[in-house]
Amino acid sequence: MELMRSALREILETILLTLIIFLLVRAVVQNFKVEGRSMEPTLESGQYLLINKAAYWHVDPGAVGRYVPVVRTMDDKQMFVFGQPQRGDVIVFRYPKDLSRDFIKRVIALPGETVEVRQGVVYVNSKPLDEHYLLDRPNYFVERQVVPPDNYFVLGDNRNNSLDSHVWGMVPVENIIGKAWLSYWPVDRWGLLQGTGTTLAR
Repeated sequence: MELMRSALREILETILLTLIIFLLVRAVVQNFKVEGRSMEPTLESGQYLLINKAAYWHVDPGAVGRYVPVVRTMDDKQMFVFGQPQRGDVIVFRYPKDLSRDFIKRVIALPGETVEVRQGVVYVNSKPLDEHYLLDRPNYFVERQVVPPDNYFVLGDNRNNSLDSHVWGMVPVENIIGKAWLSYWPVDRWGLLQGTGTTLAR
């Protein structure tokens, strides 16, 4: 009888541990299928990726102050656990116009920066962006604007075939799901998704 109870306890502990690991993985990693050509040539339609959901974990200071009165915040800016999105990061986010749809684009301008597109060149803080990964330059115009706090300006790498910030505006930080981390299918596209070295001209 004691042996049976011991075996049952081990089974239950194994099931519980498996469940905990499963929930932790779900909280940190998400599967994503690229649909459409908006990120070519970097990502192709039908490509499967793993998204790092922990990359941009953040805390709303206002919410902390409401639930923990002793915590005082100096402003309403989000507090990031591991770091905020950086220029050049490829991110997955909920489409601001339809939260049931997930999009994947590249971060171009950060909160507080100015951004504009003219004569086929993207300018951030009045400096041209070095984008060697593009096949074609954008054939549209975006007037100079300031990225609001806790928002990001994103574009697809296939500039003239992408529904992105030049059409519908900024991405709020709360819409961001995570950072594109690993490509695992098709096999010939397997590998970590490294930064592109997107930089501003000096």
